[in-house]
Amino acid sequence: MSLLPTVEIDAPPQTPVNASIIWLHGLGADGHDFAAIVPQLTLSKDYGIHFVFPHAPSIPVTINNGYVMPAWYDILGLDADRHLDDVQLIASADAVHRLIDREIERGIDSRRIVLAGFSQGGAVVYHAALTCAEPLGGVLALSTYFATAGRIEINPANRDLPILACHGMGDPVIQENLGRQSVDTLRSLGFAPEYKTYPMEHAVSSLEIADISAWLQQVLR
Repeated sequence: MSLLPTVEIDAPPQTPVNASIIWLHGLGADGHDFAAIVPQLTLSKDYGIHFVFPHAPSIPVTINNGYVMPAWYDILGLDADRHLDDVQLIASADAVHRLIDREIERGIDSRRIVLAGFSQGGAVVYHAALTCAEPLGGVLALSTYFATAGRIEINPANRDLPILACHGMGDPVIQENLGRQSVDTLRSLGFAPEYKTYPMEHAVSSLEIADISAWLQQVLR
């Protein structure tokens, strides 16, 4: 199967690459959405990170009256159960697995590959990381939730996966309690995620970017 189209950035440019971050955008955005965050992370050239920002396919989204937009999966309802199309979410996670395989083929150790995702993208990377057959470097889950928690089969290769979850306390799109519940579920499954909240809505703040940078330097040191 073909790979997702991507925006790709080396940080800093023209330095040897020894790590990769695959970063998924949210509903209605595209791979350019988080590209601007790369210089804000102020990561040393010693990390040699290759950033991969995939574009989601455009599909009809039920909660938006069937309007066609970039989405990792269809959302059927915004009630507390967050009804969604599981088949599409898992297909998106499989597409992320193919991007992971490509980074490995490029010579990157899987333990130096981090998956990151915002909102819908975060739900996909939770599933992609925890079902991946190769041990990964970590998961960065931003303003999101563990959508497949009740039916996922976790691959033993990622039982010790470092996880940082960040959420806005005033998020009206994915309420903060969903982020907290996701972290509690992960802990019940034996993971040890870090959880940070910020005085913001469904967004990314400068304080959060600083915390992301520090966490990346820790898991990729």
